[in-house]
Amino acid sequence: MSRRIALRPLARILEARQKGENPDEIERENLARRHEQARDKMRQRAESRLLMLAICFFAAFLTVGAKMTMLAGSDPEEPHISVAGSSVLGARADIVDRQGRVLATNLVTNALYVQPQDLIDPEAAAAGLAEIFPDLDEDWLIRRFTSGSTFAWLRGSISPEQQQRVHDLGEPGLLFGPRDMRLYPNGALAAHVLGGARFGEQAVNAAEILGVAGVEAYFDAELRDPARGAEPLQLSLDLTVQSAVEEVLAGGMTLMNAAGAAAVLMDVNTGEVISLASLPDFDPNARPRPLLEGDQSESPLFNRAVQGVYELGSTFKIFPVAQALDLGLVTPQTMINTQGPLRMAGFAISDYDDYGPSNSVTDVIVYSSNIGTARIAEMIGTERQQSFLGELGLMEPTSIEMIESRAGRPLYPHRWTDLSTATISYGHGISVSPLHLAAAYSTIVNGGTRIEPTLLRRDSPQQGERIISEEVSAQAAHMLRQVVTDGTASMGEVAGYEVGGKTGSADKPNPEGGYYVDRLISTFASVFPANDPQYVLIVTLDEPSVMMLGEERRTAGWTAVPVAAEIIRRVAPLLGMPPQAVDPEVAYQLTSASE
Repeated sequence: MSRRIALRPLARILEARQKGENPDEIERENLARRHEQARDKMRQRAESRLLMLAICFFAAFLTVGAKMTMLAGSDPEEPHISVAGSSVLGARADIVDRQGRVLATNLVTNALYVQPQDLIDPEAAAAGLAEIFPDLDEDWLIRRFTSGSTFAWLRGSISPEQQQRVHDLGEPGLLFGPRDMRLYPNGALAAHVLGGARFGEQAVNAAEILGVAGVEAYFDAELRDPARGAEPLQLSLDLTVQSAVEEVLAGGMTLMNAAGAAAVLMDVNTGEVISLASLPDFDPNARPRPLLEGDQSESPLFNRAVQGVYELGSTFKIFPVAQALDLGLVTPQTMINTQGPLRMAGFAISDYDDYGPSNSVTDVIVYSSNIGTARIAEMIGTERQQSFLGELGLMEPTSIEMIESRAGRPLYPHRWTDLSTATISYGHGISVSPLHLAAAYSTIVNGGTRIEPTLLRRDSPQQGERIISEEVSAQAAHMLRQVVTDGTASMGEVAGYEVGGKTGSADKPNPEGGYYVDRLISTFASVFPANDPQYVLIVTLDEPSVMMLGEERRTAGWTAVPVAAEIIRRVAPLLGMPPQAVDPEVAYQLTSASE
C-alpha cells in the first residue's frame, strides 16, 4: 500500500520560510500529487474489474457452449417443470393375498383447496360447497374465505362427481390437486389385518400415504420405498378363505348372541396365517375414529385376535399333558387321581362333573378334568411349567407383522405360586390372545417344533427349535381327536375331516374386580385333519349365550365348537383338502357347500 502524501509537511515548510519562499506552493504541489495518486488507484481498480468481468463472461460462454454440445448429442425428451412440493412422494405399493389378488391399492383422485384472494363471490362459493359437501359448515367456510389467508385445504380427496360439481360453481379460487388415495376394494374384508392408511405430508400436486395400523403400518417404510417399484407386498392370507371365515364367524356371533368374536386359521408347518378375523370390524376405506373414553376393547378398531388377551380356559390343558408325556412322567394310559375337590392354599379346585376317583391321562383331556390337569402340573413343578410355556411363546407378545402385536402381551402372575401352577394348567390365571393359542397349538401338533406366526407367504416349513418329541406330538393330536369323538367337542365333528380340538370356557373378568358369574369367554382350539395335522383353527366368542334344548348355553361345546365346525366345513375344500374316506354322496355335498 502506497503512503499517503501530506499536504503541509513541516520540514519543507520551515525550509521554505527560511529561504523566503511561499509555503502555500508546497501545499498546492502536494494536493496535485494526491489527486494524481487517487486517479491511479481508481484506474487500477477499474482495470481489475474489467478483467474479472471478462473472465466471468468467458466462463459463462464456455458453460453455455458445453451445455449446447451436450444437448445436441442427447436424445430429445419432454421438459419437466419443478414446482413447490414436488419432493412429496405419493406412491405406495399394492398389497395382495397369497394368490396375487389385490387387498389394497391406490386410486387416482383429487384434493380440493382454495385460494381465497381469487374467489369472485366468497359467500356464494361457501353456499355451493356446503351443498356439495354436507359435512362442511357454510359459516365456517365464509370465515375461512374472508380471514385474509391465501391458501387452505378443503378436502383431502373428492370423487369425480364432486369435482365436476365444484367445477360447475365457476369459482377460479377453487382448485384441484392430484392425489393417490388408498383403496381397499374388498371393503371390511381382512380390515384388522390391513389396518388402514391416512394422508401424511401434503403438497399441491401430491400427498404421502402413511399406514396407521395393521400391516399398512408395520411395512410402511417398505410400501413407500420408491426402489420397490411395482412389486406388491404378498401376504399369507387367502382372500376366499378369509371371506368364508368372516361370513361364518359373523353368522355364529349373531346366532350365539355374542358381544364379539375372533378366529385364527394357521398352517401348522409354515406358521402362515391363512385367515385372521375380529368382529365387530370396520371398513378401512372409512376408518372410524378411536374411542376417546371408555373400554377400548369395545371399539371396532380393537383386534380381538391379536390385541385381546383372555383367559382361554381348558384349551390350556393339552400343554401340561404334552409336557408331562415328553418328560416321561406319564403315558396316555397313566391313571390320575381325579377325586375332588382338590384343596390348595385355601382354595378348592373342582370339576364340572364327577368323573370318578381316577381317570387316564387321555380321559383327563377328553372329559376336561381340572383336578386331573392340576395333579399333572404338580408332577411337572412350577419352574418347568414356566419354562415350557415360555418355549411355546405364551409369555411374550407374538412376532406377527402387525403393530398391534405389541399390545397383545400375555398376563400372568408376578408371584407364581403352587396354586398358580395348578390353575394355569387349566387356563385360569393366565391371559393370552387367540393368536398365541394358535401358534402354541401348531407347535404341539406339527411334530413338536416351535412355530412363529407370520402374515407373509412362505414356501417352506419353519425350522424352529424342538419343544416336544414327534411321538408326543402324535399322542397329543390323538387325544385332541378323542375330545371330538368322545368328549366335550362332539359338535365339532365334520364328515370327511378328522377334526380334533379342545374346548375352553372361562369366566370373564369384571373390570371392578373378580369375575362375572354369567359371562364367559368361550374358545375352541381345533386341529384338522387330526391324523396328519395341517391347520389349526381358533374360534373365540365373547359372552355367547344361546337357548338349546330348553336351557341357556354359554360354554364352548355349545357355542364356539359348532361355529368352528362350520368354518372347517366351508374352508377345508378351499384349502385343497378333499374329504377323506366318506360316502360319495356326503363328499359331494361337502364339496358343493364350499362353492
